[in-house]
Amino acid sequence: MAAPYIEQERRSELEGKAYGLGFRFAQTIDELNFVITKVLLGYLERIGTSDASLNELMRALECAKQEFYRQVVVPYERRKRRENGDVYC
Repeated sequence: MAAPYIEQERRSELEGKAYGLGFRFAQTIDELNFVITKVLLGYLERIGTSDASLNELMRALECAKQEFYRQVVVPYERRKRRENGDVYC
């Protein structure tokens, strides 16, 4: 499984470059979608488009989605459930 937990040194290098791609500047979900799409296209341009590279990219996106859900969405929903009450009583 692809995971965002890479070594600290490499993480620092990549964070600076990622922010330079517009992540800090995207103001709408459409702009964020554009930035993510450009990252994906740039990656494909560098490694080449093939069944394997497309499958790997889809795997990375799915893993990122699942990790974001676990780390960000679930805690938020738990907090809101405590604040507002559970729908599934």
